Amino acid sequence: MRILVSACLLGYNCKYNGKNNLNKKIVELLKDHEVIPVCPEMLGGLCCPRIPCEKVGDRILDKEGNDCTKQFIKGAEIALNIAKEKQVDIAILQRRSPSCGYSVIYDGTFTGNLVTGSGVFAQMLQDLNIPIMEAESEKFV
Repeated sequence: MRILVSACLLGYNCKYNGKNNLNKKIVELLKDHEVIPVCPEMLGGLCCPRIPCEKVGDRILDKEGNDCTKQFIKGAEIALNIAKEKQVDIAILQRRSPSCGYSVIYDGTFTGNLVTGSGVFAQMLQDLNIPIMEAESEKFV
């Protein structure tokens, strides 16, 4: 199986804070599959570390109010092209992210509150009917 994975889940230090979300259960599960790591935020040109961003309506703003929507869309489009080129079977994404969040994302207030919704990249995958699993599903927790 070809599985696209949020790079932070594989230990890549690409989170906003310069760290990762290494998930050893996912790494173990994926050892017999073709793994395609992506970080749409880095692909879009955002630095690491960076100011945290959240989805506010149709825009992605950082905590200081700067609009980062273009970088998020650019990175999501690049990551989506990788998914299409590699003909991935499924994507495993990091929950809550303004890029990769699938069922819930931060609400845009930078207070840790969550709302139902999808990040930019997750929505693009959904629009192409590429199956998505979140790293915090019962299978991985």
